[in-house]
Amino acid sequence: MGRSSGELEGLTLLGGGQGAAVGSYDPSILEAFVNKHPQRDYWVTFTCPEFTSLCPMTGQPDFATLSIQYIPGERLVESKSLKLYLFGFRNHGDFHEDCINIILNDLVSLMAPRYIEVYGRFMPRGGISIDPFCNYGQPDTPYVELAHERFKWHNLMPQRLGGRS
Repeated sequence: MGRSSGELEGLTLLGGGQGAAVGSYDPSILEAFVNKHPQRDYWVTFTCPEFTSLCPMTGQPDFATLSIQYIPGERLVESKSLKLYLFGFRNHGDFHEDCINIILNDLVSLMAPRYIEVYGRFMPRGGISIDPFCNYGQPDTPYVELAHERFKWHNLMPQRLGGRS
């Protein structure tokens, strides 16, 4: 069963000819579509093993494996737009922690998910790695408690991403 044109309304990148990465960080490139199963909680996970941003002090590239996990509400992020959005960080200078929080904020604004978390496992530079994690639970719902629990236990059960444990 396919999607109706109303469900796909506003998607301009999916199936289109635009395949080139955007030149810089641009949250307006993100697109969303209607969740056909809003009555059910389910997880959506994206793993980006080639995330790159720039150090704002040196301009040197920083490489990470990025994990985005969420429980959708009424809308989901379209994956090609997410890919192009993440490519935009390749020319964006910001600290690791800022990049991860910016991504979370942009996706919350786009989709209003029930719950979302963004985790970056950055490769060591100068002998140290930085692995920021942030999450969000929709206010006045049980997902706030989920956010507290996942945050509390996050570092006690680290994920294996990008060949690092």
